[in-house]
Amino acid sequence: MTTMENEQKVIEYWSTASKQDFEAAEILFENEKEHHALFFCHLSIEKFLKAIIVKSTQGSPPLLHDLVRLAERTGIKLSAKQKNELAEISTFNIEARYDDYKLSFYKKANKRFTSKYITMTRRILKWLSKYL
Repeated sequence: MTTMENEQKVIEYWSTASKQDFEAAEILFENEKEHHALFFCHLSIEKFLKAIIVKSTQGSPPLLHDLVRLAERTGIKLSAKQKNELAEISTFNIEARYDDYKLSFYKKANKRFTSKYITMTRRILKWLSKYL
């Protein structure tokens, strides 16, 4: 297998995983598991950004979960609004995992709040797709 074929398989892995994670987010949301849905929104964007990083750098993606830092590694120019959205979604990774944050996160992650971020994630993924 050539390096290019291997790189394409890695890109495919990350982009497919991203799509599956967003589908999981939607299913979780439909089943009123809002905080889990938000966590999977984060994972979906993280994995898509890692696919773009592999494509743009021909190297392995960094072991980061911060969406702003990952987006910066892609070389894509981000607006202040995009940075803010990615920063907010990045908090779902921490808040959904660590007990210190979980209680306040569970209260915040209601249907309306989560719906907003499902829609935002869908929009971000669509925007990012033009870079892959």
